Amino acid sequence: MLDITKISEYREGNRIEFKKAQNGLPDSLWETYSAFANTDGGVILLGAGENPDKTLNIIGVTDPDDLIKIFWDTINNRSKISVNILTAKNVVIEEIDDKKVIVINVPRAMRQYKPVYLKKDFYGQSFRRNREGDYHCTMAEVNNMNRDANDVTQDRLVLDKYPISILNADTINRYRIHFSNLKNEHIFVKHSDDEFLEKIGAIKRSDNDGYLHPTLGGLLMFGNITEILDEYSNYFLDYREPLDPIVERWSDRVTSSSCDWSGNLYDFYGRIKDRLTADIKVPFKLNEHQIRIDDTPMHKAMREALANALIHADYNERRGIVVEKKKDNVIISNPGALRIAKDEALSGGISDTRNSAVIFMFSLVGIGERAGSGLFGINKIWEQYKLPKPEIKEQFNPDRTTLTLSFKTKIS
Repeated sequence: MLDITKISEYREGNRIEFKKAQNGLPDSLWETYSAFANTDGGVILLGAGENPDKTLNIIGVTDPDDLIKIFWDTINNRSKISVNILTAKNVVIEEIDDKKVIVINVPRAMRQYKPVYLKKDFYGQSFRRNREGDYHCTMAEVNNMNRDANDVTQDRLVLDKYPISILNADTINRYRIHFSNLKNEHIFVKHSDDEFLEKIGAIKRSDNDGYLHPTLGGLLMFGNITEILDEYSNYFLDYREPLDPIVERWSDRVTSSSCDWSGNLYDFYGRIKDRLTADIKVPFKLNEHQIRIDDTPMHKAMREALANALIHADYNERRGIVVEKKKDNVIISNPGALRIAKDEALSGGISDTRNSAVIFMFSLVGIGERAGSGLFGINKIWEQYKLPKPEIKEQFNPDRTTLTLSFKTKIS
């Protein structure tokens, strides 16, 4: 929200835009509305401009009530704006330096409403925001938002062209052993492989031919790299520990393209989870059976961060998942923008996964967080260890989310 008491400090940027509005509502207002809604929200000031030094120049509007009426008439006109995501509290009149200014607070649109676009032009009139202002979304960005608007996640689709035999039998066996060790009394343990995979959503009976085929989620979890790349041409998993970043030398590296392992999500998680936590210091502590506990809250948080990236990635998007372990931090970056606002992700309680089949399969073996508190939990653990707050960055075109976990103790 805009703090009027600090109005003189504001500059145009990612989340604030000045419009003079001296001759009515400018057409560019709606481009900025679309851009803020499709990015991370923002504030539009009507009756404001920029001084030569980029500071705020309050101009004021002469008839704010008439402008607001025109504003509501336009934003509720579906031939001009695809959706109105505002309520009365989002549009207010403020008096600054004895001049009337209209303040429009545009929230980040819920994914079901994206893309917010103009003039019934889905591809040509969808906008996003960067520091230079509003820009036309690319076709790929519009398609990404449109996919995310669907409540049935893509990874539940059945791949009719593949038999279930293309899934990696060794991966399935490892997963079943993992499942049995955690839940040896569960009814699924006694099922055949086909029955088991159908129950967990990795395979499904097709409406077209009546036979069992892999789902997209099943392919991601248990498939082989060749078939995964046939469905997701940009798919790439990369774990790296830099030895000399300048010349791109690695002390340890695991990639899905090496062709010496399956390349699927479950095996990637299994290959790197211990590498990721290998250097975490473990305090000497015994359980009730006098056996040393080697798993700390930080170990669990690191594994949760890895699982989050695998679960929430958009595998259609350019560039893949990159996990980089350095001396003082770990950077986990995945394709795809956040499906909820950043503050909601950090505060917990809201779950909105991009790959619901994948998260279900991971959660059955105790991996991943279904309660919407994954990032919230990581944040609390970093606070407990007096480490810098985890940093989440979101970028667009291509859409990407990056989590940085620092191990440098904060200086009091």
